[in-house]
Amino acid sequence: MPQPASAQFDTGSLPIPAGLSVVWEGTRTALLDRAVGRFTARLAALGGIPAPAPDAPGGGAIPLHIRVGSDPGYLSIAAREQYRLTVDANGIDLVADGPAGVLHGLATLLQLVQAGPQQPSIAYARIDDAPRFAWRGVMIDVSRHFMTIETLKRQIDAMEMVKLDVLHLHLSDGQGFRVESRVFPRLTRVASHGQYYTQDQIRDLVAYAADRGIRIVPEFDTPGHSFALLLAYPELASQAPVPGDRHQVNVAAINPTLEESYRFLRRLYGEMGRLFPDRYFHAGGDEVSPTQWTKNPAIAAFMTQHGFATTQQLQARFTARIQKILQDQGKIMMGWDEVSEAPIPDNVVVEAWRGSKFIASATRAGHPVVVSAGYYLDFLLPASEHYLVDPLDPRASGLAPELAEKLRPKLGAMADALKLDPSATMTPVQDRLVMGGEAPLWTEVVTDEMLDARLWPRSAAIAERFWSPASVRDVRDMYRRLAVVQDELCVTGLQAQANRYRMAARLSPGDAGPVLALADATSPIRNYGHNHLVFHGTKIAPEQRMNTPSDIAAPDSLAAERFDDLAHRYVAGDRSVRPVLETMLTRWRDNDVAFQAVSAGHPILEEARPASQELKALAQAGLDALAGRKDTQWRAATSALLARQDQAVAASANMVVSRAAPQPPADLLQDITPGVRALAGLD
Repeated sequence: MPQPASAQFDTGSLPIPAGLSVVWEGTRTALLDRAVGRFTARLAALGGIPAPAPDAPGGGAIPLHIRVGSDPGYLSIAAREQYRLTVDANGIDLVADGPAGVLHGLATLLQLVQAGPQQPSIAYARIDDAPRFAWRGVMIDVSRHFMTIETLKRQIDAMEMVKLDVLHLHLSDGQGFRVESRVFPRLTRVASHGQYYTQDQIRDLVAYAADRGIRIVPEFDTPGHSFALLLAYPELASQAPVPGDRHQVNVAAINPTLEESYRFLRRLYGEMGRLFPDRYFHAGGDEVSPTQWTKNPAIAAFMTQHGFATTQQLQARFTARIQKILQDQGKIMMGWDEVSEAPIPDNVVVEAWRGSKFIASATRAGHPVVVSAGYYLDFLLPASEHYLVDPLDPRASGLAPELAEKLRPKLGAMADALKLDPSATMTPVQDRLVMGGEAPLWTEVVTDEMLDARLWPRSAAIAERFWSPASVRDVRDMYRRLAVVQDELCVTGLQAQANRYRMAARLSPGDAGPVLALADATSPIRNYGHNHLVFHGTKIAPEQRMNTPSDIAAPDSLAAERFDDLAHRYVAGDRSVRPVLETMLTRWRDNDVAFQAVSAGHPILEEARPASQELKALAQAGLDALAGRKDTQWRAATSALLARQDQAVAASANMVVSRAAPQPPADLLQDITPGVRALAGLD
């Protein structure tokens, strides 16, 4: 994962009892030597074999021939990423047009490693591969919750292994400005709240990513989402910020009519741009509250004087000024799709996030586009929901028109932005303007400890959508491979499972098993329903408690997904899977006794007791179905049980419903429901 553009697999495999010995042809560099070093270390971790030095001669090692060309476009949108990989009885050949192709070929080779009874081996294969899109990224919000450099480096390592190549860092927002500024030291002293990256740390992180073929694109959000910045420099504010006021944290905006605002941003962006060498620089531009400007008499007068009937027109003026500043500094400006609501320079890259229709509208206006609509990881949707969203489909993501109209009283003007456009289409010229996509993870309810499990393994499935041909859409096959990739990532350094265990052990010291068993069969509610304090209370994001079973549960329960797959196979006639089904169901049923015991006297766990009881009831229903009990009384009780689960899912089916509807106990959804429904014959 991701699936190659072209792959042929032959019968047999190449044993690797003593590892690999690299033979170089072409342009060998220190960067490539380090890449081979990482590969051999990961190979040793996955295969349990020694990791010889890259130049170690003979000794039973299998030859790995690498032929690589030079690529002046490495670490740019024009990088040569194609590679050809052959594994046969004679050894391994990797041919690449540039360093990026070598990195990708090694990542694929690692996934061909097979465990054997005596020794690992590599499957015979002939692979010719190149990505569908050049921009394949994830976005991590480090403002709302600060993430350590160590944690970010783990994500970069995982990104390399699934061929993602852009890390977009959201470095400023209401909760904090996260990079040391020597030009404006109050950003560090006041706006960071003590949590920031030094300039040396940023340089180190950029170099670490570059070594792995990953570009870091910084985002410093303006003119909205500027509360932290304006705490430090309030003279730039449209309205006087009120420290600690939740509303101001989300809406405070820079005054776009002040020349001082542009002088400030020119110096700030110049300083930050020197830390991040990538040509692309994200300037934000999303969710500017109109009243921040219209309720300022001076700004309102400015709008009248310049003939601006809407705040979108005023923002377009701001965007054009920022674009010119960044262009003068050798950068290409990116912005969220709001920046395209009024005419702006067509070389501004638009990130389509509110709905897929903005892919069509922005490319129609001549803008390059990066797609994030449909890939928001903080919605806590399962991987399958993101996997089936194609970056070139302008109707893939958004609210159905009838639902948008129904929700208009609550959404207001946002209903128009979120509403699908059934008539949206793309031409081949527009398709070529789509650079790729990225999966954002906003961190209102994600801590440093949770980041690995909230990003992975779903980001691997999205990586496949950005890399592989559009025809690769088999969800069942994706989940089968996703479970393997998740294990590979964890074996080679990702802390997703380890951190989940730590969180469970914190809740139940000495007996974390019952907590993990419940978490493994469930998933958190969706569409921001779990953001209790952010959307239902008065406190800002970092104050929400985030050590509950819902925070431990993953959006994709891979154990439940396997159960559901086996259940459908059983119903289709494969009786060989019955023992496995019985074992899984018995474990989930019997876990309730243990969970009730460990939760006694622990308020956080006691909230999840009803969820554990529901899991027990579902598991018992599945066992009854396997045993042939399907009488009228049982069917009625099971139908009611399944209906409760459907109601629970519906309660967080979209962002508006999730804020108002009662949610299931402990914010947990029962992920084994589809499999039980199939076994019961009620699907």
